[in-house]
Amino acid sequence: MTRKRYRLTLKRRREGITNYYKRRKLILSEKPRFVVRLSNKHVLVQLIDVSPKGDVTLVSAHSKELEKYGWKAAFNNTPAVYLVGYLVALKALKRGINEVVLDIGLRASTRGARVFVAAKGAVDAGLNIPLGEKILPAEERIKGQHIADYARILKENDPERYEKHFSLYLKKGLDPETVPEHFEAVLNNIKKSFS
Repeated sequence: MTRKRYRLTLKRRREGITNYYKRRKLILSEKPRFVVRLSNKHVLVQLIDVSPKGDVTLVSAHSKELEKYGWKAAFNNTPAVYLVGYLVALKALKRGINEVVLDIGLRASTRGARVFVAAKGAVDAGLNIPLGEKILPAEERIKGQHIADYARILKENDPERYEKHFSLYLKKGLDPETVPEHFEAVLNNIKKSFS
């Protein structure tokens, strides 16, 4: 009687953390990976290279760093994600990293997703990432025009909900209707600090 040997799948595969087929394809590109991690409050963008002992983080930027450049809005919205992508790209270019490949992990590639907004920020800063234009959101959305429009509607129709929804913005002294202008000001501050 022959026995079949049971083979346990890899732990990260069982937990649904890593897709090894995708990871292998990214590693074979021999370029650092542009990794975007989104939480409920923050964004972390890293450039990661593969090493026999494990992955090595070359450059990283966290949305909390945007405070240094004057950012007063939420740290995980679309404009903040773009700015973090822009910031990490400037850091990478300073270290001589010019080309990377986008690693979206287990996220579905949905048109306009924040993962692609971060990549768009990096591309606009000068980093070379293969990226299709059809998957990116409109320029107005990247600048936060949708936030300003929503704030305007909410302020007119439901002032109480407006105060509650945008309490973080108002507490920091930022009028949510001016998010696009604020975005431009912070982007200019980031550019000045790296020039």
